[in-house]
Amino acid sequence: MTSPTPDHAPAPATAPAAPAARGFASDNQASVHPDVLAALAAVNDGHQPAYGGDTATARLREVVRGHFGERAEVFPVFNGTGANVVSLQAMSERWSAVVCPESAHINNDEGGAAEKVAGLKLIPVPAPDGKLTPDLVDRYARGFGNPQQAQPAVVSITQTTELGTAYTAGEIAALAACAHERGMLLHMDGARIANAAATLDLPMRAFTTDAGVDVLSFGGTKNGLLLGEAIVVLRPDAVRGMVYLRKAAMQLASKMRYLSAQLVALLDGDLWLRNARHANAMAARLADAVRDLPGVEIRYAVQANSVFAVIPKDVAERLRKRFAFYTWDERTGEVRWVCSFDTTEADVDAFAAALAEELST
Repeated sequence: MTSPTPDHAPAPATAPAAPAARGFASDNQASVHPDVLAALAAVNDGHQPAYGGDTATARLREVVRGHFGERAEVFPVFNGTGANVVSLQAMSERWSAVVCPESAHINNDEGGAAEKVAGLKLIPVPAPDGKLTPDLVDRYARGFGNPQQAQPAVVSITQTTELGTAYTAGEIAALAACAHERGMLLHMDGARIANAAATLDLPMRAFTTDAGVDVLSFGGTKNGLLLGEAIVVLRPDAVRGMVYLRKAAMQLASKMRYLSAQLVALLDGDLWLRNARHANAMAARLADAVRDLPGVEIRYAVQANSVFAVIPKDVAERLRKRFAFYTWDERTGEVRWVCSFDTTEADVDAFAAALAEELST
């Protein structure tokens, strides 16, 4: 079983110390896009109503509906864990269970928040490529009506997955149909949803609203924001108490305009897509540069901004002294290299050259 390193974990002690150094550990370590900083400066003028009564949040509602449909409701939150926990709470009951891939962020990298805070049982499903299928849901979602078992209520998928793979719109529609036929709902952790849209070459609505997703955790931090994510309710009748749960989970921002202004900067135009396309292109460039090096095995299709590879452990240790990145599985030597909106071609080429050098040592 893999032991993924969380995106929010501290950088290894051997990571480069220079503040300006760009590594490949996580898109959470990237800088803030200048347009987002400009949006924060622009909204930092005078007083605005608190808790979402401001003009930036009003504009965000319009922008989100433009992307996801007129029924979409948006609730800015502080972080992805908060978005996931509040979403799952609003979609379930205290006796509910959530079916998710074994590699899911909610299962491995959120400190058990779905279980501790939301009080839900997670049913992790082995999925070699990080993707659930209707057959897997049928195999693991069981015990309906049995008072001795937690009741499956939600299927949660990640787009793109923790392994860098992307669901097609058809695959998501099949999962939504499977869930809905069994009285369950479909939640999407969209921490890297922009990267999925870029690789699928589809509008986000095509593989969310139109595919039958009920609630989306929309990610911005990995795509150029300073902080802040959003819950996007695509089917309002699928949830209950969202406005109360967000406050109870300590995710209601008083100065919400600063969260909303960032999301507007990202979504009111094509910044979200340009950033994601660039990050994806840098990951593809990296994979192409290293895949034929002796001792390198690319593990999964590179469909977004992450490259997973197996390299010799001693090589990884030496290379990490030059560039920051995480080991994904200590047993196999699998590592993860993540590209960001601010990764440059020079960064990629220098990393590939350093890897080749260390492999030949």
